Amino acid sequence: MDSAEITFVVLTHNEAPNIAACLGSVPPRSRTLVYDACSTDDTASIARSLGVTVVQEPWQGFLRAREMAMTLVTTPWTFRLDADERLTPELVRELGLAHIRPEVGACSVPRRNHFCGRWIRSGGWWPDRLVRLFRTGQAHLQARGHGSGVHETWQVEGACVALQAPIDHYSYASVADYRRKFALYTDLEAAGGQAGALDVLGAWLLVPVRFVWFWLRRGGIFEGWRGSFVCAGNASYPAVVASKRWTARRQRREEEMS
Repeated sequence: MDSAEITFVVLTHNEAPNIAACLGSVPPRSRTLVYDACSTDDTASIARSLGVTVVQEPWQGFLRAREMAMTLVTTPWTFRLDADERLTPELVRELGLAHIRPEVGACSVPRRNHFCGRWIRSGGWWPDRLVRLFRTGQAHLQARGHGSGVHETWQVEGACVALQAPIDHYSYASVADYRRKFALYTDLEAAGGQAGALDVLGAWLLVPVRFVWFWLRRGGIFEGWRGSFVCAGNASYPAVVASKRWTARRQRREEEMS
């Protein structure tokens, strides 16, 4: 595959510490589009200094931003990349050597998620395979769950093949960073639906079962304290979302009654 046929699309908001390394990992001769949510730091200026096209628009949510960014791509292929991700040299080489058949509409890649300076190989965090490369105009974004747009899936026209080399995801540099993003994502996901008291109770009753599944069956036990922490987060995530939905529902009812 000729790298000139690919546009790498990166959504950003105040990603000055990450953006240079992210953009520096993309293949030579490929195009890169930074779709920036009006950052107040140096994200846009850093990207422009690296010769990258930058489009700035007010934030309208993950789903809308990704859809709008995709409409600006003119190359045959699109690769979606996050600012805290890096293409590995192995993936750059694999892309350059790839001969993709006409019936193939997309490619998935494995993602190495890093937590507190370590790649987490188990606990449900690896291989974390995601559709990231697709023919422009032949993939459509759909929100998972209740439409929050925090997590999404790509509906692809044509076959999807698996690339073997990974991208690196420097998702959480510290425990505080993990907690901050955990709170943000559960807030956003909670806004996309409703939950009753029974939903909350059922979700929390499943937390120990989910923890044991991630910790023992998915190998989080082999990651030391990091694995235990990650498995606890994975296990409690649905319950926290349900609790926030229930709390918001009660607050709305109290406001209506007051």
